[in-house]
Parts: sequence; structure tokens; C-alpha cells
Amino acid sequence: MTHWIKRLLAAGATALALGSVTMAVSSPAYAAEEAKPAVTAPAAAAASAAPAAPAAPAPVANKGDTAWIMICTALVILMTLPGLGLFYGGLVRSKNMLSVLMQCMVIFSLISVLWAVYGYSVAFTPGNAFFGGFDRLFLAGLTPESMGATFSKGVVIPEFAFFSFQGAFATITCCLIIGAFAERAKFSAVLLFIVLWFTFSYLPIAHMVWFWPGPDAYTDAAAAEAATAASGWLFQMGALDFAGGTVVHINAAVAGLVGAYVIGKRLGFGKEAMKPHSLTLTMVGASLLWFGWFGFNAGSALEASGGSAMAFANTFLATSAAVLTWSLGEWIGKGKPSMLGAASGAVAGLVAITPAAGFVGPMGAIIIGLISGFLCLWGVTGLKRMLGADDSLDVFGVHGHWVAQVSMTT
Repeated sequence: MTHWIKRLLAAGATALALGSVTMAVSSPAYAAEEAKPAVTAPAAAAASAAPAAPAAPAPVANKGDTAWIMICTALVILMTLPGLGLFYGGLVRSKNMLSVLMQCMVIFSLISVLWAVYGYSVAFTPGNAFFGGFDRLFLAGLTPESMGATFSKGVVIPEFAFFSFQGAFATITCCLIIGAFAERAKFSAVLLFIVLWFTFSYLPIAHMVWFWPGPDAYTDAAAAEAATAASGWLFQMGALDFAGGTVVHINAAVAGLVGAYVIGKRLGFGKEAMKPHSLTLTMVGASLLWFGWFGFNAGSALEASGGSAMAFANTFLATSAAVLTWSLGEWIGKGKPSMLGAASGAVAGLVAITPAAGFVGPMGAIIIGLISGFLCLWGVTGLKRMLGADDSLDVFGVHGHWVAQVSMTT
């Protein structure tokens, strides 16, 4: 036993000695190997030693911006229900009051659902220059974590807020049209027409004017060129429509005028008086439209910012100026102003400032309002006679010709 213990101890001592020699020989060589790159390529060694740069955090929506857009969405909905309904309802004869209210209510509801099913996807997802795609069909992939771009780099809002805001625009645009052929169209025919027009006119125009990849896509010249190429056709052409002069007002006005021609004139038109049955309701409706329009225009900045505040102020000033000039025009032409004229002037000013609300200053807004009051007064009198159409509630006269000029100049 003693013999084997001595042999094991001798073997252990030998292995320890060999290991020490091996470490003594190999360690300097390994150290030299490691040190060699540091001498020949210090930059590479420093780069390999430096920790990897952390990925940029995803943008987070500001609570103030989110709250502002949600409030503006509610204001735009107020413009339609009950604002536009009361404005139109007061202008028609009493026997047609409920039909106008019903059309506004049902069209609003119908377009809201269609907006979720396919409208939002066709208008605001990548596709081609005229139509979007189907990435958001039935709101597929839209979650509370989904974010939408604004007009500032690195600033986002929840996509659900953007979806609802733009949906409110779509609903009021479709409801605007019915004023041109009010008092003479079948309810079922109106609904069918609205669905077709929404699908083949509103959605492509909205995509062509408003769709773009957002400011974060513009990182350099090449990226900017690619981002612009992916935008809507009219956006690529340089169209500026801050809050809907082209997408909402010209679009609806032309549709209304064509509808008035196609459906024909009301029975008794030009032979019997067709006076508004309640200018009180019209005044209330116009006031609600004005109140809601602050959300329409100021909300289109998509942020609670200085630009949004300027659009708010411009909406306030242009509308007031248009009320004054429309009333003055009636005073000069008819000997006295009217409540109908003042309410119509308010709508004319609101419509006129819409495409330019975020692009002009306060004095520019006042000038636009002053001119629009006079021009839209002519639009519902002289121009209406020239066109020969029975545009029942003067949709084209107020929403069409003057807005087209403002949109082209901005």
C-alpha cells in the first residue's frame, strides 16, 4: 500500500510540474497574441471593446396630444349630429324636417361602419398613388399600441385616435351632399348613392391628398424621394389641404351639384315659395357648426401645438369676417341683412378658411373671410341662376367655387 501511495504522489508532483511549465510557456505567447492587434490596429481593438449602442426607443404618444385629438374628434361629430342636421332641417320646409334629420343620422352611422370595414384602409395605408391597400381591412392589426405619425418628427398619436378623427371627417362629408337634393330624393336611393360615392370618390381623393409616410421617413434626399413617391398623387403634386378644402368641401360640392342635375328640380320650384321653416333652428345649427369647426381645423394639426392654436384663431377670425361681409352684401342689395344671411356667412367663412387654416396668419384669415362672404353670397344668387340647378340648400354655392380658389392658391 505504501508503495502505491508513493507512486501516486510522485505522479501528481510530476503532473503539477508539467502543468506549471506549460502555463509558463503558453501564457506569454497568448498574451502576446492578444496584445498584437492592440499595437497594429488600436481603433479596431477599441471598437471591439466598446459596448453596442442601445436601440432608439420607440416614440411614445404625448397624453396632451392624445386628449386634444380625441376632443377634436368629438367636436367634429357634434358638427354633424346635431349641428348639420339642425342647420339643414331649419332650411327645408316643415314637412321635410324629419327626413333631413333621419338622413343625417343614418348616413353618419352607415359611413362610420364602412370606415372601419374598409374605408380607413383604402384611404390611409400604402398602396398606389390613387388608392390605399388592405392592410387595415376590418381594422386588422390596429391595437392600442399602434401609433400614427403627425407633422413633427418623433411625435406620434395613438392610431385609434387618428382613425376616429378621420372617420368623423368622412361622415360629415357624406352628410353635406344631401343638402343639394333635399326634399325630393328617396331615402333608399340616397343611401345607395352615398355608399357608392364614399367608396369611389371620397376614399381615393382622401388618399391622393392626405396620404404620406410621415415626417420620420424623410431622413435624407434619397429617403425623401422614396417617401414622396409612396404618397398620394395630389400630395406628390404639392397640394396643400390643411383640413379638407379639397377632400371635404369641393368633393361634396361637386357631388351635390351633379346630384341636383341628375335628380332634377323639386315640384313647384320657381313657381311657389320654398322658404326655410325655422331660422331659429338654422341659427342654432350654424352655431354648433362653428363651435365644432374649431376641432375640425385646429385638430388637423394632429398635435396640441402652436400651429394648432393658429388654426384655431384663424377659424375664429375668418368666420366672423364672413358674417360681416355677407350681411353687408344683403344690406346693400336688399336693403337689410337677414338671419339666414348671417348664418350662411358663418358657414361660408368656415368653409373658406379650412384649406388654409394652418398656412396663413390672422390677417390673411380675415381677408379670406371678408372675400368669401361676398363671393358666396354671389354663389347662392347669381351663380346659382347661371347654373340653372335646384341646389336646394346651396351646397355648391357655399362649399364649392370659392373653396376651389382658396385651395388652388394654398
